Amino acid sequence: MKLLFDHNLSPKLVKRLSDLFPESSHLRYHQLDQSADLDIWDFAKDNAYIIVSQDTDFIDWNRLRGSPPKVIIIRFRNQTTSETELRIRNAFDSIQKLEGDLEIIEIC
Repeated sequence: MKLLFDHNLSPKLVKRLSDLFPESSHLRYHQLDQSADLDIWDFAKDNAYIIVSQDTDFIDWNRLRGSPPKVIIIRFRNQTTSETELRIRNAFDSIQKLEGDLEIIEIC
């Protein structure tokens, strides 16, 4: 399972979560950190990534275009990278459900 972290999340998460999601990446590594949501959507779709973002616009893109890509919405703000990592780790079982028919999950 490959996660693509949006610009609003730390690139450090890629390494910190590599034991669970070894092929993950960050928009910054692909020069997409200033890109429009649709460009990010298309990149994630073309490269089999799951988008991880605090930007709820990706829910709308899913409604308009369907999956792939699938989306993880982070519903908490102003957390340290360590706290964000812990919440994603704690949601691992829910994230695994994206391998099935589920298209969007929210982590609170």
